[in-house]
Amino acid sequence: MRVGIFDSGVGGLTVLGAIRKLFPQVDIVYLGDTARVPYGNRSPETVVRYSLECADFLLGRDIDVLVVACNTASSYSLDALSEFSDVPVVGVVEPGVKEALRHTEGRVGVIGTRATVKSGSYQRLLRSFGAQVFAKSCPLFVPLVEEGLLEGEITERVARMYLEELKGKIDTLILGCTHYPLLKPVIRKVLDGIHIVDSSEAVAKELLDIVEDEGSGATELFFTDNYQNLEEIIERILPYQKLSVNFNKALFP
Repeated sequence: MRVGIFDSGVGGLTVLGAIRKLFPQVDIVYLGDTARVPYGNRSPETVVRYSLECADFLLGRDIDVLVVACNTASSYSLDALSEFSDVPVVGVVEPGVKEALRHTEGRVGVIGTRATVKSGSYQRLLRSFGAQVFAKSCPLFVPLVEEGLLEGEITERVARMYLEELKGKIDTLILGCTHYPLLKPVIRKVLDGIHIVDSSEAVAKELLDIVEDEGSGATELFFTDNYQNLEEIIERILPYQKLSVNFNKALFP
């Protein structure tokens, strides 16, 4: 089987890594739209258009399931993608919420980029199940990850700045950005005793009923432009994996 994954940039590689752990034999094709990252400062209409273009590229590579690793695209584009695609479409929001509901006693925190938090996608779905929701945007987490600052005094101070206010309010925390799993040790240190939901792992579990673990185990990475520290970021997220990496600035007009 062939699994297609797209993200606005490189954070979705954590989703790829989680899927690869559960499905070592499937073929995976990943598209990072690095020429137009981030999607979070675009209008919903533009996010939908970009998402459809990414989906069209992956569908043209004979995938059997489409994974939307971008939280912004998952928040705004899933309906359009489901209508457009002739294969199953899986986003990151619903699997993360489902996993949180398995563990929470009713008080769930959501952290993500400003765009994801502003969209309210996690909050609406959680509240529809009766959960009390506390959402917080953590915009500095992404640059920390991409600069390799996964631990240390600076990273911990930033984490405390964002997360201290959630202490005592929540029993479960959803990492609503695909970069954030790399900061789990620091987040656990700040929010000791809180169950953390890694949406990347939740998406991989969601595929258990859809994907059969068969194929050559190949992994292809496509990016619409080169990206600062891209090779280092890939190695940080996907160490020890044999990868085919391609850049194509002409994928989209």
